Amino acid sequence: MKVLYTAEANSIGDGRSGKVATTDGLFEADLAVPVEMGGPGGGNNPEQLFAAGYAACFHSALRLVGRREGADVEGSEVTARVGLGPNGSGGFALTVQLLVHLPGVEHDQAQRLAEQAHQVCPYSNATRGNIDVTLTVR
Repeated sequence: MKVLYTAEANSIGDGRSGKVATTDGLFEADLAVPVEMGGPGGGNNPEQLFAAGYAACFHSALRLVGRREGADVEGSEVTARVGLGPNGSGGFALTVQLLVHLPGVEHDQAQRLAEQAHQVCPYSNATRGNIDVTLTVR
């Protein structure tokens, strides 16, 4: 594969209770274990960062396939919900629900576009077969 872009970030401190930052200095976040997992909350966590990245990437793929088909992609939105839980083997696993909103597109066409975007999106391609991803068109 010809690499078009490489992002680089460092985790500093105590993992889930530390800090992450990109090496170009454009992004930085303090991390904290969520209250739901017994932590203090008050900071970001890896699941939020993954959800934000997946939502943005999938939204770009959705708009790309929509424009290719001449669909009205104005006002479109994608929400990613990332769940974390035990995998039954002593480790942890993720689940993802992608909520797709295409207000200018009929539901069946929106579903087809979401499924096409799921084939195009690099996050979808990276997670396929590893993470349970559900597409929901609203």
